[in-house]
Amino acid sequence: MGGFYEFIGHGIDQFIRYSSFYNFTPGHLVMIGVGLAFIYLAIAKEYEPMLLVPIGFGILVGNIPFMEGANLQIGIYEKGSVLNYLYFGVLQGIYPPLIFLGIGAMTDFSTLLSNPKLVLIGAAAQLGIFGAYIAALALGFPVEQAASIGIIGGADGPTAIFLASRLAPELVGAIAISAYSYMALVPVIQPPVMRLLTTDAERRIRMKPPRVVPKKEKVLFPIFGLLLTCFITPSALPLLGMLFFGNLLKESGVTKRLADTASKQMIDIVTILIGLTVGASTQATTFLTPRSIGIFALGAASFIIATFGGVMFVKIMNLFLKEGNKINPLIGNAGVSAVPDSARVSQVIGLEYDPTNHLLMHAMAPNVAGVIGSAVAAGILLSFLM
Repeated sequence: MGGFYEFIGHGIDQFIRYSSFYNFTPGHLVMIGVGLAFIYLAIAKEYEPMLLVPIGFGILVGNIPFMEGANLQIGIYEKGSVLNYLYFGVLQGIYPPLIFLGIGAMTDFSTLLSNPKLVLIGAAAQLGIFGAYIAALALGFPVEQAASIGIIGGADGPTAIFLASRLAPELVGAIAISAYSYMALVPVIQPPVMRLLTTDAERRIRMKPPRVVPKKEKVLFPIFGLLLTCFITPSALPLLGMLFFGNLLKESGVTKRLADTASKQMIDIVTILIGLTVGASTQATTFLTPRSIGIFALGAASFIIATFGGVMFVKIMNLFLKEGNKINPLIGNAGVSAVPDSARVSQVIGLEYDPTNHLLMHAMAPNVAGVIGSAVAAGILLSFLM
């Protein structure tokens, strides 16, 4: 009889030790709070819900405590677990090119083609990448890690994951969560910087309507765009190749089913997988470190620098443009590649000062240029550091 009670006692003790209550730490509480905050912002404030809901719920999933080393195969960092297999697409940079394929299939480059000089704004906004890169080096991060942190300033989650998976796989989780978090918080971060750097008169500048771009031009753009950018930075081929391929599917007019699949079902599936696994990678026992917090802070700084670079570059351009051809500097923020959120911010802030001045179409030009620019910047960093 004593053996029976001993067996029951051992079983109860084992059950308690395996429970989440026994393995709970203050770090888990912090991360669960972060996950709930993300879900709140997505639902109540509608800040990029397609990203923040999967990431926020993923944070909750990743911070259900369990006994590590017990070979339960449930944690995202435990080999053989389902989450670990799904996370493979992040670690090996598989998901980002698929996201770029979908982005290409849903993006209209007409505004960029109608006013090519606006591509320079997208290039100027990449200042955030190199500003954060220098700051990370100054804080003592190794050069590969610094480059991976810097790419957060491009406001492009897939590109950040792609570069980090090549240069600093140990930081993929922290970099991905920072990049996607700040992409979702673009409507919060950018407006104060835009207002600070512009005058009332500048905010009211009206731009000429974009010209109508013929179909032939739209079809040729992804072909020549691929050849030009990838001959300069072949390291960016996985991203830019898929981006321009998706755009050709859209603009050719003969592959509508493929374009629809890439821009709808496929990108939605990959967004779910990447959001959930990136969120789950914030497991408190491995994620909640001073280094991760430092990366998060650098990510915020890089977004501010990128916005500063785009807006100030427009102001400089206007010094050389004739009256009537000037550019509204409120579209400078759209040079970061958070498509289309940063372009929407340009529109919203512009309407505050002139309810009849619609900037969205103009802002989409530097916005899509920023997508290309961040991928090119990632390719340049790869070619230097691989």
